Amino acid sequence: MGTSAAVRPSPLWRWRRSPLRRREDVWEAWILLAAWLVVALAAPLAGVLGAQATQEQLTQRRAERHPVTGTLLADSPRTAVNGGVTVDRVVAPVRWTAADGTSHTGRAQVDADRKAGERVVVWLDQKDRLTTRPQSPGHADIEAAFMGAASFFAVTGAAAAGFYGAHVVLDRRRGRAWDAEWERFGSPRGHADR
Repeated sequence: MGTSAAVRPSPLWRWRRSPLRRREDVWEAWILLAAWLVVALAAPLAGVLGAQATQEQLTQRRAERHPVTGTLLADSPRTAVNGGVTVDRVVAPVRWTAADGTSHTGRAQVDADRKAGERVVVWLDQKDRLTTRPQSPGHADIEAAFMGAASFFAVTGAAAAGFYGAHVVLDRRRGRAWDAEWERFGSPRGHADR
């Protein structure tokens, strides 16, 4: 006697005519196709658009900020944070001259281990207010790539979650239909109730 091979259903079984196929199976097939189209088309588009938008925002931020030379008003000691790790940049009081010639003071991030009176570079926005140093183009590229990947995975996750939710709902409908057929055609043991 030969051994019987396991019957493997075709991946496209929901699309073929079959007396066992239910309306919910066809709906699930269409929903699965839509989810795959979203993953194949919308997710890469979301990734590209997310990366471009982030890159444009960071480029604009770099264009809006400019460095000026200021004077450190107090020592900026190297400080230790939790675990004995030292930081390279600290917040310290500085004085700088704006483009209109007015003198300003404020607190800005400067390199640690500097003495009062030393020249430091501070960053200003378009209104000559203190701000943080913008990201370098290399760091901006990394952040844009990360945001593009996050956008891609967000759309992919939403498509997967949508399909899974539809699958759960359709499974419940199939279960109810199966129970109703058992009620109509006989008991679970295969015998008609007498």
